[in-house]
Amino acid sequence: MQAGGPHHNQGTEALHTMRARRFDDRRMRLASAADTRYERRRTGMETKSDTAPLATSITDSALSGSRLALMGAIWTLAWPAIVTFGLESLVGLVDMVMVGRLGAEPVAGVGVGTQILHAVSVVMIAVSTGTVALVARHVGAAEQEQAEQVLMQSLYAVGLISLLVAVPVFVWARPIVAVFGVAPGVVAEGEGYVRYIMLGVPCAALFLVISSGLRGAGDMRTPLFIGVFMNALNIAGNYVLIFGKLGFPAMGVRGAALASGIAFTVGVVAALVLLQRGTLVLRLRAAHLRPHLDTARRILAIGNPTALEQLLMQLGFLLYLAIAALYGTTAVAAYFIGVRILALSFLPGFGFSAAASTLVGQHLGARQPHEAERAGWEANRLAMLFLSAGGLIIFLAARPIARVFIDDPAVIRDAISFIRILAIAQPLMAADFTLGGALRGAGDTRFPLLTVIVGFYGARLGFAYLAACVWSLSLTWVWAALLGDYVARAALKAWRFQSGRWQHARV
Repeated sequence: MQAGGPHHNQGTEALHTMRARRFDDRRMRLASAADTRYERRRTGMETKSDTAPLATSITDSALSGSRLALMGAIWTLAWPAIVTFGLESLVGLVDMVMVGRLGAEPVAGVGVGTQILHAVSVVMIAVSTGTVALVARHVGAAEQEQAEQVLMQSLYAVGLISLLVAVPVFVWARPIVAVFGVAPGVVAEGEGYVRYIMLGVPCAALFLVISSGLRGAGDMRTPLFIGVFMNALNIAGNYVLIFGKLGFPAMGVRGAALASGIAFTVGVVAALVLLQRGTLVLRLRAAHLRPHLDTARRILAIGNPTALEQLLMQLGFLLYLAIAALYGTTAVAAYFIGVRILALSFLPGFGFSAAASTLVGQHLGARQPHEAERAGWEANRLAMLFLSAGGLIIFLAARPIARVFIDDPAVIRDAISFIRILAIAQPLMAADFTLGGALRGAGDTRFPLLTVIVGFYGARLGFAYLAACVWSLSLTWVWAALLGDYVARAALKAWRFQSGRWQHARV
């Protein structure tokens, strides 16, 4: 799904001239900033905030135009994000393994609770999408102060919105879980998990936005380092609180949720301290503490379509799960085990999506649309290679991996079929993730929303409903419905990115 841009056939001399001009423009902007700071030092006007590290555009490393340099820039951004998401998925796998020792109902209860958490996370994703796009644009344009203002206003917005969403879910947790149509035992387990996990949602939202802002500025490593500590704390907390170790009571699935909340609280406090000290590429400054409604509106204008997209996705997952639940609790447990396992295989998709968002946004901020296009296609190519390899490995090892999580033969059988269907879809997922990230980095967030309506609702849910409720086919056919979904979404996003219309999105 890779394609060249409109300028690939230009002569060598013209290309060198264009790149030299871009380099000179960038050098002049940086020199101007350096001159300003020198003048402040000379006149005694420099403050502590002036000596903080400036966000540096990662696009500088690709100014030579060579494919190798571009791949290096993408990988520099992608690998910390891949490791970060990988550690998060590993913690999720450990959670599922530990809860799996409690039986099928706790596994299904945590799975349902996780789906509800994902629905609540829509508000976080909405703000984080706007944060990445705007911070990347400002950093690409060498506008440090504006990038920092965006981060501060994003924190205000996501903190308020997450509270407004988490409190009602906490209060009405039981009827919300019951909407899934699962067995009474699963409802009880899911209710306990949801109530405790909602306590940590505000801190999780703040940490996600901080991580998004740093990634937009090209800093992928700080979220990784903090994430390593958070994940280690989460695993230790799971062991202590789920099974009742070190004198603590055994809390079961509630202990898993509480451990996650504690980890997010510690992580966000650490991130806020680092931002306030000015040791990162972005800083929280006193000048930005006052709410700026215009900045908040810009953030939400970009993120709202993504919020609606994710809301429709989560609603679609609920409907898809409801169809799978027609086949019994074993199908529900198999679904959530399969998703946890396959999360490891499409981790490169998340990493390259983050890299594409940052590079596309920064190149557009630096007025380099052609370089933004090259970065998007190259990130997509690398993602497809990585995900295809991972999908092949997991397809072949589906049975022994499923047995790690549970010893119920019926659940293992259903999980294996789901895992193998998802493994086949890996290259399509790569294009969906990466090109979607590129479009969002450009601020073109409305088109991915359209692909969800066509792919998820038209292809996946439409065929799954027919397979289960009209044709009475086996569960495997319900799983297979997602292939049509990813074919549609990947093809539509590739067409959109090829069109170049995203280059003119207003942010």
